[in-house]
Amino acid sequence: MRTRFLSKMTNGEVEEYLNRNDIIYVPVGVTETHGALPLDAETVLAEAIALKMAEESDGLVLHNLPYFFPGGTIVGRGTIQMSIKDGMAYLDKIAKSLLNQGFRRQIYITSHGPAHMTVSGMVRDFFDETKVPALYMDVLKAAEAAKINLMDSFHDMTIGAYKVLGRLEDVPLNVPESHSVTYDVQHMLTGMGKNPGNVLGKYAYQSGAVGSYFNEPSDHMATPLLKTPEDREVFADRGDQAINELVKALDMPTIVETLRQVDVFTKETILPRYGAHLPGGNE
Repeated sequence: MRTRFLSKMTNGEVEEYLNRNDIIYVPVGVTETHGALPLDAETVLAEAIALKMAEESDGLVLHNLPYFFPGGTIVGRGTIQMSIKDGMAYLDKIAKSLLNQGFRRQIYITSHGPAHMTVSGMVRDFFDETKVPALYMDVLKAAEAAKINLMDSFHDMTIGAYKVLGRLEDVPLNVPESHSVTYDVQHMLTGMGKNPGNVLGKYAYQSGAVGSYFNEPSDHMATPLLKTPEDREVFADRGDQAINELVKALDMPTIVETLRQVDVFTKETILPRYGAHLPGGNE
């Protein structure tokens, strides 16, 4: 295919695709302080992984969704705030539009910790309303399921994602010394210790236990110090390889086929048996 990004296709190309398949990946992003990397780092990572997944399973990608709930990083003035409920409502409208257009298998991808509060609720409500299952894949949880320690390669993958999307030059070099790069990671750890919200945060999933903000923007992410284009290429190449390994390990053709089977099971087994008692009273 010429491209797998829906917005870069012509309408005719989309309709031709829908004549043979119905899979779309929706990377849900965030725009927030991210150390010495661009504000869209976790959006770009989700988009690059979604693209690789689409290539593995003959899907399309609906990208350019970078503004959702950031969590405690709003203390950084580059971070864009979106409430959880507003993000859910917006995403729900997108999901229903995609379904109406023929995308019955929808897979939502995130690489941002607090994204589960927006996407999980939307996916569940969407199913109750439409009786069509959508899948949510958090990159960290997906790596865990594939028995891959993502934290060992997270920065590589983030930088590699820019290369996958042809945007590697967006990753800056020689960012002035700050608390946002790994040579001052001790400051980050000390700063995090000053925030009592971190004590309570362990009792639920990320940002879901208690409302709190980071002590200062630099506490969010200690990122690598990239000095030369060659340094950047080394990280990017390792990251590209790590993304490929993750996607291969997940076996996306099997996942999208299983999603289809969930849909069939719902229609043929659950709805005939329990339809009148389910949300919406479907029969």
